[in-house]
Formats: sequence, C-alpha cells, structure tokens
Amino acid sequence: MDKINEMHYGSNSFTFQKAIELRNRMTNAEIILWEALRNRQFMGLKFRRQHPITRFIVDFYCHKYKLIIELDGSIHELTEVKENDKIREEELRDLGLRILRFTNDDVTLNLQGTLKKIEQFINSTM
Repeated sequence: MDKINEMHYGSNSFTFQKAIELRNRMTNAEIILWEALRNRQFMGLKFRRQHPITRFIVDFYCHKYKLIIELDGSIHELTEVKENDKIREEELRDLGLRILRFTNDDVTLNLQGTLKKIEQFINSTM
C-alpha cells in the first residue's frame, strides 16, 4: 500500500469530494483549532483537516501518531448521534487509530487547555 492510501485507509473518491466540501465550511471551533495546528505550528507535527479515512471524514488527523481529533457540537448530545459516534470510533480504533474528542466549547473557550491535553496525550504515547 502506498503512503497516500495508507493515510486514507482505502477512502473512495466520494469521500475525498465530501472532505473538500467540509473544508470549505468548517465550524468556528474547527477554524480556531486549525489555526493552531496548521503548518506544523503545534509540536512540529503535520496535521490534516477534514481528512478521509475509509468511509469517514475525521476533523483532524496526525498520521505520525495515528491520532484523530474530533470536535463535537451540540448535535453530538443526541442519542442517535452518540450511537453513531460509538460505532465510528470502534471502526477507527480497529484500524489502530487513536481518538481524542473535544467539544466546540472546549476549543472556543479554552484553546490553550485543549492544546495542552493534545500535547499530554501525544507525550504519553511516545
């Protein structure tokens, strides 16, 4: 498997197209976190936004640590959405990926605290 396919775990062209659409309409919290993660500003790590992995599109992904960062708005409090999130996480974890979840409020109200938690998580896996 080449490096590109390895990072995307077999995503299809539809998923890639959807990811492009999502990049063009990021939430406020996603924009704030992306500004902190982009261009290797955070710990010198390469992060990708709205990144296709299999049939999913994850908010942020660092391939070096196989780390997915998901931001959840209030819709993720709904029972059906919570159940879908759980299934999605299980599938992604089965690929050997690790997932950190934050609320939009975590990012918008406490960006530095969010970044600290990401750093602690990464350092605990080194």
